[in-house]
Amino acid sequence: MSRVWITGYRSYELGVFVNKDPKELVIKSVIENNIKQEVIDGADWIITGGQMGVEQWTAEVANELKEELPGEFQLSVMLPFKEFGNQWNEQNQARLSTILSNVDFSASVSNDPYKSPMQLRAYQEFMLTHTDKAILIYDVDNPGKTQYDYEQIKRFSEQNDYEYRLVDFDELQEAANEYQNNLNNSDD
Repeated sequence: MSRVWITGYRSYELGVFVNKDPKELVIKSVIENNIKQEVIDGADWIITGGQMGVEQWTAEVANELKEELPGEFQLSVMLPFKEFGNQWNEQNQARLSTILSNVDFSASVSNDPYKSPMQLRAYQEFMLTHTDKAILIYDVDNPGKTQYDYEQIKRFSEQNDYEYRLVDFDELQEAANEYQNNLNNSDD
C-alpha cells in the first residue's frame, strides 16, 4: 500500500480569489499529472487536508480522476481539528462540505475545536506517519504557510524512509506555458 500526502499553498497566497482563475486551472493540471503518476506508481491513497487552495483542489481533481480511474485509488481528506473551516464564509464552508461528502474517508485528527498550535503539530505528525511520501506545491524561495509542513517533512525524511517532492514556481511556470500553448492550439 502506498499513501501520498499532497499539500501546498493556500489560494490567497497565490492571489486566487475566484473559481476557475487561470492559476487554479494550471495548478489543477499539475496536481492531476502528479496524481496520475502516483497511481501508475502504485499509490492506493491520495491524502490531503481541507485548506482552501492546493488541498481542496487536490480533492476536487482526485474526485474527477476516480471516474477516469475507477478502483485505482481512494481519497482521504484529513482535518487538523473538529469544526475546521467553521469561521469561513458560507460559500467556502459549502465548498468544503461538498468536498468532504465526496471522499472515501475523512476525519479530524483532534476531536476538539481549535485550541492551540499543538493541534497543528499533531496533524503534521499524523500525516507524516500515515503516508509514505509527500508532494508539495511549494517554492522555498516564496514562503507561505506550507513552509511549516515543508520543514517538518524535510526533518522527518532525514530520519525516516520518507520521500517528498517539491513543485516549485519554475515547474508551475512551465505548466502555465504548456497550458497556454494548448489553449492557443485549440483555438486554431
